[in-house]
Amino acid sequence: MPYNYSMILKRKIYAELLNWKEKAQGKSAVLIEGARRVGKSTVVEEFAKAQYKDYIILDFARENNDIRQNFEDNIDNLDVFFRNLFILKGKELPKREAVVIFDEVQLFPKARQAIKYLVQDGRYDYIETGSLISIKKNVQNILIPSEEHKLKMFPLDFEEFLWAQGNTAVMPAVQDAYEHKKPLGDAAHRQIMKLFRTYMAVGGMPQAVVAYSEGSSFQAVDAIKQEIISLYEDDLKKYDSEDKEKASLIFKSIPKQLSDHGAHFVFSEVDKKARYKNYIDSVEFVAESMIGNRCSNVTVPDVFLELYADKSNFKLYMGDTGLLVSLLLRSGDQMDQIYKALIFDRLNANIGMIVENCVAQMLRARGYDLFFHEYVYKPSGDEKEKKYEIDFLIVKDKKICPIEVKSSDYRVHKSFDYFIKKYPIKVKDRFILYTKDVQKDGTLTYIPLYMAGCL
Repeated sequence: MPYNYSMILKRKIYAELLNWKEKAQGKSAVLIEGARRVGKSTVVEEFAKAQYKDYIILDFARENNDIRQNFEDNIDNLDVFFRNLFILKGKELPKREAVVIFDEVQLFPKARQAIKYLVQDGRYDYIETGSLISIKKNVQNILIPSEEHKLKMFPLDFEEFLWAQGNTAVMPAVQDAYEHKKPLGDAAHRQIMKLFRTYMAVGGMPQAVVAYSEGSSFQAVDAIKQEIISLYEDDLKKYDSEDKEKASLIFKSIPKQLSDHGAHFVFSEVDKKARYKNYIDSVEFVAESMIGNRCSNVTVPDVFLELYADKSNFKLYMGDTGLLVSLLLRSGDQMDQIYKALIFDRLNANIGMIVENCVAQMLRARGYDLFFHEYVYKPSGDEKEKKYEIDFLIVKDKKICPIEVKSSDYRVHKSFDYFIKKYPIKVKDRFILYTKDVQKDGTLTYIPLYMAGCL
């Protein structure tokens, strides 16, 4: 459901909705998928207000049975369907100048199935929003409409976070420095890193960002995030009613998984008797719900990364880094002091996992699926092979682009060097994301963490 924010956040998905409206011309509906509380309902209603003469929202978390029954009884007679709908909602819509919004459509799958006939009818545009909507149990008895254009919505990225502070100057400068591989300068870099650490601490959930932007204390911001975490846990419990709390256990174990074992997911941390085959559906649920971001190992660093993904060897990041921070601090006190320590770079504990989680979040927001690569290599002079790892692999211009993440200014990069020696492949760029300014070193580029959103 939409939230009564005292400020409206500028979101990049708005431009994607404009593009859909212009190109579709009523020939397809748009479905916005995202985790709970990422702002789907809010941005959709703002879009409807600004881009149409009128709109109706059908919020299936709230609508009464009369609305649902109208779909059951009259979808094959749309004249009757719309007559009844307008009576029930108390207003009529002008044809081809209005939009009907199906909010939380996963709660009533038959409304989603009806999209096929509604789009063919052509009277109105249709926008759907859904949480946990791609899970099989929500759609197993319906025909998924081909007339759906899907968009994924994530928590606010770093640029959107800056926009919420009224800061529109930073990211154009960051983008220019990235494109030209030129440093920003010490003073500017230090200021942007402080903003970026603040972003990691607060996160990108709209309610938390608004609260921070309007001057709320860190305790108040954290209370909002704790409430969102509790909401996610309640959602998982509903799913777990049929699955023995497996998804809940997976979600709760994320902070420990990221702090141990080089962040590789270990099922014995969930349950000593846990096995991949018994828990994989629950892992998929957490990932597909977009509560978590799954990063799979690829056995071969090929441009067709998905073909070589080993789904049994993976990492599971939190979908929002601010929520990860709140999970880590859940049992602690002195909340303001801890947040300030993170923002002012005085906190060493767990900073590595927070930074890596944030990079994963930023890559997902850029549209990348997440992959890493684990390999063995025998360096010259060594007697045995050793295990090495590339934190992230993405594809740019049909070439592999390896990424290493550092939570400090540490510049050692053996895993990169041996990667190039082991694999005679064309590499687009090699990036080390770290805490200092831009620096070139041959074919290797060091860029500050906040440039992950430029990749």
